[in-house]
Amino acid sequence: MAKQGYKIAKEIKDEIINKLKHDGLSVNDAATQYGVSNRTIYAWLGTKAKGTVSLLEFNRLKKENDQLKQLIGDITLKLSSQEKRG
Repeated sequence: MAKQGYKIAKEIKDEIINKLKHDGLSVNDAATQYGVSNRTIYAWLGTKAKGTVSLLEFNRLKKENDQLKQLIGDITLKLSSQEKRG
């Protein structure tokens, strides 16, 4: 675990965020693998630049979008099967 008060190198921070975003690495696994606290990683993810969405918000919206697509697909199939019967 990184010692309290030590600054994490930008390259390491970028690598962790990249793996979270693109490789599906969990925050808990990243914290263990890199010796950084979960709290620190969540702070990085929660930081927003003006006009952008945090990674946490992005992932929440992506999950919600996927769920809505699934729901639309299910409804479309039900309607299609009802039209064929009726």
